[in-house]
Amino acid sequence: MTRRIVMMLCGVAMVASAGTGFAATESQPNVVIIYGDDVGFGDVGAYGSKLIPTPNIDRLASEGLRFTDGHCSAATCSPSRFSMLTGVHGFRHGVRVLPPNAPLSIPTDILTLPKLFQQAGYATGVVGKWHLGIGARGVMTDWNGAVKPGPLEIGFDASFLLPSTNDRVPCVYLRGHRVVNLDPHDPLFVGSKKEVGSKKGSTQYPDGRTNREAMTYYQSTHGHNNSVINGIGRIGYMAGGKAALWDDETMADVFVKEAKAYIAANKNKPFFLYFASQDIHVPRAPHPRFQGRTELGYRGDAMVQFDWATGEILKALEENGLTENTMVIFSSDNGPVYDDGYDDGTTVRTSTQEEDRGHDGSGIWRGGKYQIYEGGTRVPFIIRWPAKIKPGVSDAMVNQIDFVASFAELLEIDLPDNEARDSRSTLAAFLGNDSVGQEYMIEEARGLALRQGDWKYIPAPRPTKKKKKTNPAELYNLADDPGEQKNVASKHPEKAESMNELLEKLRKADGVRK
Repeated sequence: MTRRIVMMLCGVAMVASAGTGFAATESQPNVVIIYGDDVGFGDVGAYGSKLIPTPNIDRLASEGLRFTDGHCSAATCSPSRFSMLTGVHGFRHGVRVLPPNAPLSIPTDILTLPKLFQQAGYATGVVGKWHLGIGARGVMTDWNGAVKPGPLEIGFDASFLLPSTNDRVPCVYLRGHRVVNLDPHDPLFVGSKKEVGSKKGSTQYPDGRTNREAMTYYQSTHGHNNSVINGIGRIGYMAGGKAALWDDETMADVFVKEAKAYIAANKNKPFFLYFASQDIHVPRAPHPRFQGRTELGYRGDAMVQFDWATGEILKALEENGLTENTMVIFSSDNGPVYDDGYDDGTTVRTSTQEEDRGHDGSGIWRGGKYQIYEGGTRVPFIIRWPAKIKPGVSDAMVNQIDFVASFAELLEIDLPDNEARDSRSTLAAFLGNDSVGQEYMIEEARGLALRQGDWKYIPAPRPTKKKKKTNPAELYNLADDPGEQKNVASKHPEKAESMNELLEKLRKADGVRK
């Protein structure tokens, strides 16, 4: 009988005898992932922000291990979340930023991070933004019935969701398989303008394309002008569900309340909680008590709100006596963006301008959301586990895609070769016992790049019929040039060629781990 099975049977025996579950242990800590949205490396005080106060996140950083070279896997939302939960790069499954009504992008028959925790006897829950699709492929999602497959089918025991993302319809909460507060006399539909417009008897919302004056909260700057909900233009069209609509300004309060309830309900057994904040993604609509807290418009104010939410979760752990043996991971799904479709107080209107009134959301790194440069994937990355991890700063190169393999090692679960095939264990680095981390890793945006130590390689874009001439390949030495300003590919052709060969090999392979 393996040690893993013995531990599982002991856990079952403890539950049977105590009747109240079993508390987390040093081999099975509670795990809470606090996941920001579009939060850049430089948006946190501990990482250099001077204009956005983040005392709660800074305290977490001072009590834990703060990584300076921590990454999400992609420079956009859906593929990063997909990779973190599956241990597989999004490009291998064609995962891009998902539209409204997209089907579930994670296959229900593969290993996922929550399934891994379930195998170890954990309770698993998700609260917040999902944006990984819900429903079966090839079938229109029925928002008036059981909305599935979704988080419950890929390993979560409980879920309370913003089902897509806050700038997309449907603008309702989903608990488990059901829309919260849905009135059956006002059925909810998501689809094309023509489709939702034909749903007689359901509430109809203004079309921002033809009725811009309906956008009373603030105007859109590009796109985000389909159904107007709560005075804010959205991507996509919906009809019905008026009684179920969320309030953008109270969304953080709602998610924090759900997270606190989940922690309290599961305090007597090991649990995994994935808390995916909507902040600081557009439309930024912080609660009025946070508005005006910075001089950076709603973007800065939303970051203050996210810091508050982080503090409330940490407080809930402390109030339930769980701080010492709970691993809290704080990070983000991609780098920063300023004007992402709304006139919400940011002054930056181009992707090449990185500073807003003295604040650079990516810090010293170049680029941000959507971009292949370091600022697209190098994000705040903090791990606190008082029972095991000594506070400090680590320069190890680590990536969220490696959570699956790393937790498999921690929980002593053998990872099958065909599962989480891009995930490699960096448990030693996560615990502060390895200062190097991964030797190389893939970064993803509209294309792929390769990090190898301090070297960063970006291949030349492939010519197309419309664009036969492309920019040359790029090679940067981040030790000397963290801002990726000096392309040294022509000075180091052998290095550029060897990194190109490795990147191509990894891209074509069935997985990085093989």
